[in-house]
Amino acid sequence: MGTEATLFYLVGASGSGKDSLLQACQADIAEHSLPLVVAHRYITRDWQADNNNENFISLTPQDYKLRKQQGLFALSWQANGCDYAVGVELKHWLDAGLSVIVNGSRAYLPMAKALFPKTLISIEVSVADDVLQQRLALRNRESEEQIKQRLDRHSRLHFSCQTDTSIDNSGEFLVAYEQLKNIISQRV
Repeated sequence: MGTEATLFYLVGASGSGKDSLLQACQADIAEHSLPLVVAHRYITRDWQADNNNENFISLTPQDYKLRKQQGLFALSWQANGCDYAVGVELKHWLDAGLSVIVNGSRAYLPMAKALFPKTLISIEVSVADDVLQQRLALRNRESEEQIKQRLDRHSRLHFSCQTDTSIDNSGEFLVAYEQLKNIISQRV
């Protein structure tokens, strides 16, 4: 069991299965009373347009800007035409000794490491390109052009993103989840 709180910073392409992994984590936390919190994100995307039960709070661009100006975000970035953030409660959870897992951004990873240099462990959720394209099409949230843009962004960021470790979610979900649980169990 780890002695210090850890910030698990989960990254990967949109459609790689990060939210499914986080939902499974949430269930394990409740069942086993783990000292781990799954952080929600603030996103300037309409929650009604989302159909995959992603754990986020929808904000208008104006509300997002106000909260950012007031220092209410511990982490904030832009991706895929939206603004994203994790609230300052993240710092409070870590200070209280709770480890936290967040759905982060590969492009923002260097900034997140700079903000949390001693506590952050970055984990990439990788997925084969053909599987990723299928998942993006199946969720029916983006147009074909938006899917192409996401795949292009994935190609650019995949090779430039330096994470501490990675898990492969191209196949059976439970295999990927066991990999994530093993990484977490070494620190929590």
